[in-house]
Amino acid sequence: MSAIRLLVLGAVRQHGRAHGYQVRNDLEYWGAHEWSNAKPGSIYHALKQMAKQGLLRAHETAPSTAGGPPRTEYEITEQGSEEFFALLREALTAYDQKPDSLTAALGFLVDLPRDEAVALLRRRIEGLERWRTTVTEDYTPEGGPEQLGHIGEIMNLWLHQADAGAAWTRGLIDRIEGGAYTFAGEGEPFVGVLADGQENPYATGTPHPGDRA
Repeated sequence: MSAIRLLVLGAVRQHGRAHGYQVRNDLEYWGAHEWSNAKPGSIYHALKQMAKQGLLRAHETAPSTAGGPPRTEYEITEQGSEEFFALLREALTAYDQKPDSLTAALGFLVDLPRDEAVALLRRRIEGLERWRTTVTEDYTPEGGPEQLGHIGEIMNLWLHQADAGAAWTRGLIDRIEGGAYTFAGEGEPFVGVLADGQENPYATGTPHPGDRA
């Protein structure tokens, strides 16, 4: 899956209605430009494409008094919400996702009910354990990577990633079951989005012309 779709849908959903520069500002505030493909061009492209696909609804506002172009604001649709949650659940359970997909999913983890989040993470562990078993059919950890020549280092890396991923996921489950964070239906969750006009200390550029109010 593409992390950019999950990130953009999630950012718009948190605002309720947002223009492109707000979405870009949020993703830069989260550092997504460092760990994903959420660059300015891909963000604006994703907004336009998902509006065409019916996942977002585009609203064109009045031109600015300074004479700038109209600003397009986006609102997530029912279909878009379904897609958002499908992508979120996929990213939390799939053991073979790229790191940016899991990182994006963690940013929206509390949009799910607590019990469902735990169940999805347990499925992630099951996938990692199945993957580890598959790797050990051809590679014996006790024999060390040398048994397969330098190619053995690839499988050695895979095992370490599987073990580390499972250990981290178990720790997260323990924290969630211990009451950490505010999940859907439990009250007001933490929302890390910037208000319109709020300065972003991590901003990398200027607004897109079509986003100036």
